[in-house]
Amino acid sequence: MKDKGKGDNPWRALGLMGALGFQVAMCALVGYWVGGWIGGTRGWQAGGILIGFGVGIWSAILLVKKVLENHDE
Repeated sequence: MKDKGKGDNPWRALGLMGALGFQVAMCALVGYWVGGWIGGTRGWQAGGILIGFGVGIWSAILLVKKVLENHDE
């Protein structure tokens, strides 16, 4: 039988998926809030959402890289 490593846990994968979704959503919400705070118009808010979404995706990529680095050990 194949030995399972510490990264083969399905609960860990489910937790990572939840954390990634939460992280991207929170960055987009913060972007919406900052856009409203800066300009208050829908254009600023939409721009804030897009920038927040981009930052959320970037931070999710960094988190996945960190998890995969720890998995290789």
